[in-house]
Amino acid sequence: MYNDDGSKADARLEEVIEAIKNEDKEALKAMFSEQALNEADDLDGQMDYLLGFIQGNIESWKFQGGSADGANYEGHKTRKSRYWYSVKTDKEEYLFFLLEYTEDTDHPENVGLYMLQVIYMKDEDTQFDGGNDILCAGIYKPEEENNETVQPSGDIEKSEGEEEIVQPS
Repeated sequence: MYNDDGSKADARLEEVIEAIKNEDKEALKAMFSEQALNEADDLDGQMDYLLGFIQGNIESWKFQGGSADGANYEGHKTRKSRYWYSVKTDKEEYLFFLLEYTEDTDHPENVGLYMLQVIYMKDEDTQFDGGNDILCAGIYKPEEENNETVQPSGDIEKSEGEEEIVQPS
């Protein structure tokens, strides 16, 4: 049986890029599953963040990695894909990660994009884990506390005169 998960992911990336280029929030929103739309915290704010985050004109993209898995038990089918790409603009290089449910016969509200993460490629080692621990519905936006970015590890940058807060690994 032919597996076209990679082609579907490439096509979805092209749709995402086109929506970003056109600053088309409705097209971007339409890509997300009903479940993701229900679970996302402030998707409109997340989209504003994303559109403001991408600097320059998108020139090219390249597949970096990914996988898809699924189940078919007594006619109940599910399929989920996780793919990531480097995307270059004339000013910066980004990592785009797409987590999408492409099939769910029992829960069609799950079908669609669940998570979109866009980070600087240079932050791949600290802000990207393929959707394992860094997982959210909608568009990933790093958390901010007191105007300080909280890293995915849970460590908080300390300000002068503050005690260091370290969470166990």
